[in-house]
Formats: sequence, C-alpha cells, structure tokens
Amino acid sequence: MYTPDALGKLILPLAFITMMVAAAPAVAQHSVLWGRDGDRYDPAGRLPDFSYAGYHRGEKPLPEPAKPQVSVRDFGAVGDGKTDDTAAFQKAFDQAGGKVIAVPPGRYIITDFIYMRQRGTVLIGDDPAQCVLYFPRTLEDVKPNPGQTTSGRPTSNYSWSGGFVRIRGRFDSATPARITADAPRGSTTLQVDKPHALQVGDELRLQQSDTPDNSLAEHLYANDPSKLHNVNGHTRPTWIVRITAINADAKTVTIDRPLLCDARPQWNPVLRSAASSAEEIGIENLTFEFPVTDYEGHFTELGRNAIAFDSTRHCWARRIIIRHADSGIFINGYNNTLTDITLTSDRRMDRTNTTGHHGIQIGGADNLVAGFNFETHFIHDLTVASAACGNVFMNGNALDLSLDHHRRAPFANLFTHIDAGLGRDLFRSGGGAALGRHSAAWTTLWNITTDRPQTWPDGWGPDLMNLVAVTTDQPPIKSTDGRWFEPIAPAAIQPVNLYDAQLKRRLTR
Repeated sequence: MYTPDALGKLILPLAFITMMVAAAPAVAQHSVLWGRDGDRYDPAGRLPDFSYAGYHRGEKPLPEPAKPQVSVRDFGAVGDGKTDDTAAFQKAFDQAGGKVIAVPPGRYIITDFIYMRQRGTVLIGDDPAQCVLYFPRTLEDVKPNPGQTTSGRPTSNYSWSGGFVRIRGRFDSATPARITADAPRGSTTLQVDKPHALQVGDELRLQQSDTPDNSLAEHLYANDPSKLHNVNGHTRPTWIVRITAINADAKTVTIDRPLLCDARPQWNPVLRSAASSAEEIGIENLTFEFPVTDYEGHFTELGRNAIAFDSTRHCWARRIIIRHADSGIFINGYNNTLTDITLTSDRRMDRTNTTGHHGIQIGGADNLVAGFNFETHFIHDLTVASAACGNVFMNGNALDLSLDHHRRAPFANLFTHIDAGLGRDLFRSGGGAALGRHSAAWTTLWNITTDRPQTWPDGWGPDLMNLVAVTTDQPPIKSTDGRWFEPIAPAAIQPVNLYDAQLKRRLTR
C-alpha cells in the first residue's frame, strides 16, 4: 500500500490521505460572543441568556415515568381500532384527573376534542409503536371554525391553531405590582409601586403592552421593523422572572435574570403571578395518527392537528410520534418541554414538497423543544410568532428544516445543535402583510448544519441577530451594533449546544 519515493519518503495514496483528514477531529473554536466558558458573555450584550427555557426553567429534570394508577380501559376504552373511545378518554380525564393514566397497547379511535385540565394528570402509553390514538375526522368536522387570512382569504382557524388533545389552563390576571421607571435590557433591578405585595421567591409574568404607534414593536425590531401598520399596537411580550431581593424603602426589586428587552412605563409593564391552572400535565409514549390524504396546500388545512397546550406551564410531551398531520403541536404558555418528538407522513406532497402546515409552533416564552425528528417537511417546520421569546429548539434533525418566524415580533429565541438537512428552506417564513419583519432582534442560530451553504438572510430580520457556526462559505461579519455572522465550522464550535452551556454556567454559579 505504501511506496517510498526517490528520497526515501513515504508516499501515501490520495484516498488514504483523504480518509485521515476526514477522521481528524476539528480544532475547537469559540465564539467571541461567549468565549470558552461564558467569559465573554455580557448580560446587556447582543447574546441573550436562554438558560431559563424548559420545565421548571431547567432547574429540575422532567419527572421519571411514574407507575400508572388507572387505565383508560377502566373507563370503557377498548382500543380495537373500531370502537369510538372518545368518551372513555374524557371520562378518565374527568374522574381520574391528577393521576397517571395508562394507555395499554391498542388502536384507540378519537372523534372529538378531549381535554386535560387537572394538575398532575399524565397520559402514558407503553410504547409509541403499540399505543396509537387514531383521529378519522378533522377539527372542522367536529366544530366548524371558519376564519380568514390577513389578506382576506377564507380558511379554517384550525389551519394555525387547535388540537384534538387539549391541555388547557388559565393565568391569574391580578396585578400585584407595576414597574414605574425605565429599566434597560439586561438590567436585573426594577422599580415598582407596591414592593410590599411581593415576596422573595415569587415567580411572576413580566408583561408589557404596546402603544397605538407600535413603539414597543419598534424596539423589539431594533428600530428596523419594516412595515407595522397591521400590528395595531397589539404586541405583548411576556416572560417569567423570579424575585431574589426586595428593597421596600427604595421601592425596588431584584430579579434573577436579565431583562430580555427594555421595560418602560409607557408600555404599562406589570408583574403578575406565573402560576397556571394547568401545570405538571404530561403526555408520553403515544402515536397520534390521521388518515393518509393528499395535502392540498397552504390554508386548505381543516384541522388534522394532534396536541394543543393553551396557557400552560411546566407541562410536557415526551416520546411522541405524529403521522399524516396538518399540524403537529401548538404551545402557548411558559416553561413547557417537548422532547423526542417525531413527525412523519405518507401524504402526497403539494407543489412545494410539503405535507402539512405547522410542525411545532411555539407562542409564549421559555419553552424548550429538545430532540425532534422531521421525517417529512411542513410549510413551517418550527414556528415562533407574536412576541414569543426565550424559547429554545435544540438537538434536532430534519429533511429540509424551515425556521419559521411568523412576524409580529418574535425575538430572542435560540436554535442550537441542529442538523437542518438540505438547507433550501432554512429561513422560509410566513405571516401576514405589514406585521413587521419575520424575526425581531436577538434571534440566535448556533451550530446549524445544512447541506447547502447559508448566507445572511437579507430582509428576514433586523441586523441585530446572531448567526454563529452555520454552514457557510461566506466571510465573517462582526459588527457590535449591526450584523453578527461568525462562520465557524459547525463541527468545530464549542460549546456545541449554547443552551446546555448557559444552563450549566447559571446553575454552577
């Protein structure tokens, strides 16, 4: 295999050299924004702290699967693929709410909405391959919900919302305190009107409401929103903070995390309880299956949708397979976690090579999608919209992932350690007209691998975004107040997963 040349040197075949180079580990490189161990991190800088995402803010692991206390068959479910088991499932949720409810192997027909509302309820199958919930109808068949797009096109509201299994909660609207002075992004000190109404350890929703001239939306877009006239002052960013100290004399409180955006009295910033009536609710080890029908394209969807989390916190879905859906999972809440989610389809694709509308859509803040596998392609695989912030998508792979930012100022969300596949649709996004750019400021992509090289997505968002270790052949752009495009090879970036690194640093500190 090896032969010496005239000078006695060893000559290696080209194929062997190529193999050795490919096998050599990449030299670790670190982003200027983070450094080796967070030594370059600046709370007021352009890189947010995403470590508060997920179940109990990443401070507790998801509960280990508990031993079932009852079974859906105790309430009349059959699971023979013929009998309608809807009433039995709802009876189980109503009479055994708060317990771990088993779904034995079988094929269960569900023909209507089923609601999970009570804290501590967990629906768990033995194995997704053996425990199938089958939905032969559409949500429009069950309860018609006609609507229209922002351009006036008739469609169903289930095109972008709703699910057959609904985890539904509500938040307390009482306002124990208001923020009374400007606090810049990155700050952890707030001046409030009623410090005596708060206690150290309180977890609160910090919520702001825009003015008619969309000044808050302008801020979230780093003053580069494009057209906003259809937003109509409806932007309401909200995320969770924890009180760590109170100075009653100075009327100030200290919170445990840097502000994700400015807080200003003109936006009526308030502190409200973070507790939801729907917490600690889980769905595990199940397949959600719909009939195999041709996909007719955008806004034709009638609601073959699996799961909807509405106003929930500290809830989860784990080891879930979703087949042949219009849309997979919708979340509107805080600190929920999806993990080990597979979306697949045998539907005939539409002309854009997609089989459905939304794969996973997130509203609210600090939700975590960890471990996802798209074996099919949706128009919008992963979606954030409507001032969603602090959400994290990580450790996933897809055929041709689209990171849909659906306008209305989704800001400061993280996508990290993802194999996005072909890379043709990475920035493919939707949303109505004159609702701002697709993404707002501080969106961060970190370690995103694609088959095709990526370039900066002109016009997709403001310049104040972070693209680090994205597959590319472009030169770097490192502007402190402008674009940040750091072309480190994904195989070389350290840390591999920014969320994991930030969480480890916070919990260690």
